[in-house]
Amino acid sequence: MNPVRQKLRNNTCGKILNLLPENLILIIMKDAKYLLAYLVPGLVFLSIWLRGVWSFLAIIVLFGVVPLLEHFFRGSEENLSQSEENAKKHSLWFDILLYLNVPVQYGILIYFLTIVRTESLTAWEMTGMILSMGISCGTLGINVAHELGHRASKGEQFLAQMLLLTSLYMHFFIEHNRGHHKYVATLRDPATARKGEPLYAFWIRSIRDGYLSAWKIEYERLKKADLPVFSTANQMLMFQLFQLQFLVAIALIWGLPSMLAFMAAALVGVIELETVNYLEHYGLLRKETRPGYFEKVQPWHSWNTNRTLGRILLYELTRHSDHHYRASRKYQILRHFGDSPQLPQGYPGMMILATVPPLWFRVMDKKLEELENQISISPLNTKVAGP
Repeated sequence: MNPVRQKLRNNTCGKILNLLPENLILIIMKDAKYLLAYLVPGLVFLSIWLRGVWSFLAIIVLFGVVPLLEHFFRGSEENLSQSEENAKKHSLWFDILLYLNVPVQYGILIYFLTIVRTESLTAWEMTGMILSMGISCGTLGINVAHELGHRASKGEQFLAQMLLLTSLYMHFFIEHNRGHHKYVATLRDPATARKGEPLYAFWIRSIRDGYLSAWKIEYERLKKADLPVFSTANQMLMFQLFQLQFLVAIALIWGLPSMLAFMAAALVGVIELETVNYLEHYGLLRKETRPGYFEKVQPWHSWNTNRTLGRILLYELTRHSDHHYRASRKYQILRHFGDSPQLPQGYPGMMILATVPPLWFRVMDKKLEELENQISISPLNTKVAGP
């Protein structure tokens, strides 16, 4: 008898579970793992609630304990069978897990703003709370929004925009979907890090150029549709108004200090996102087949990692190669490709490594040279400056 089924016999639910087909039991257990993603908002809430030295709890666990565990648990390269993929693709369970992040994120934000307004906090506590809230802004406010923003449903896209509002990064909805995915792994993409480019320089360039690119993309869309720029049809313009109104509302309800603390947390979330962007495409470039046209995005144009915890906590974002190869694929059915370049550690560990440029270059430039010898792609060993 399968050891998993035998173990289930020994608990109080065993009799009920034994009535179910064994393959269904295994699917349920596998699907339940994504509940662990709520560890992130849980840790952020505890960081705000406990305060004191505990205000850094989310930082310590997610960027201390998780990288350590991922070092020893390398994860699996296994992909779903076709029948499993078909079942998971249409399962409402995976969608509900995403939708619930909206009230959770807004609930944590309201709690954060209230604590900042009503409690007397030390500089140490305020720093820890802002960093922890920033993790929520980056992970729930942007990463979950990223997944929902790729959906065709207007309702899901609206939820994505609601989440992006909590990070003051609504233009990501435009730039990521219509810019980044079109020009990824080229010099025209602000979010593709150049070889030899330090993380801190990348932050400035990617944030600045991504924002400007969103305006350009929306302007070209309006011009093509013969719509006025200064109107409600201008999505980019409306996003700026929504964000301004959101900040004003926070200031009126919770006060100016709370608004400033939120802005700082949102910036932390943006930096978290851009650090992830940095490691996802560092040094990878597509061939330009003719001026302005590039080869089709392939699995080797994104860095991938199968480290278990990162995959779950970030809703499979770490299987990034398949996401760019087929952007419409839902997170629960993303695949591993044998020819996709693999990061030596999971996302949290690589994010820490990226903050020390000499160490990052020493590790990743060597990986790029190895990759160039394996796959015939663009000259990865050539350092390139700005776009």
